[in-house]
Amino acid sequence: MQIDKKVRSEKRKKRVRKCIIGTATRPRLSVRFSEKHIYAQCVDDEIGSTLVFLSTLAKEAKKQKMIANVAGAVFLGKMFGEKAISFGIKQVVFDRGGRKYHGCVQSFADAARGAGLLF
Repeated sequence: MQIDKKVRSEKRKKRVRKCIIGTATRPRLSVRFSEKHIYAQCVDDEIGSTLVFLSTLAKEAKKQKMIANVAGAVFLGKMFGEKAISFGIKQVVFDRGGRKYHGCVQSFADAARGAGLLF
């Protein structure tokens, strides 16, 4: 059962990712949720490098005791949007990583938009 779940997850990821390509002017905002933490990064796929990275393991998030739930996604989305704008990134392509655009993923995206990122 677990193997089938992983295979299905990888298929969904590939299906979403084949349509999304990050560039230097409009990088791919990839968000990943684990059981305890949230990881977000802006990736330039043309050169294969990460431009901005933030997770709930950062000092600011640890002070707030953030975990991988909707409240943590809102907090991290706002922080990530502000950090990306400070690095000069205004527009991104959102990569939900094969997850449904619902709950934590939607909360993260809305908070990042509220901070000023354009999807």
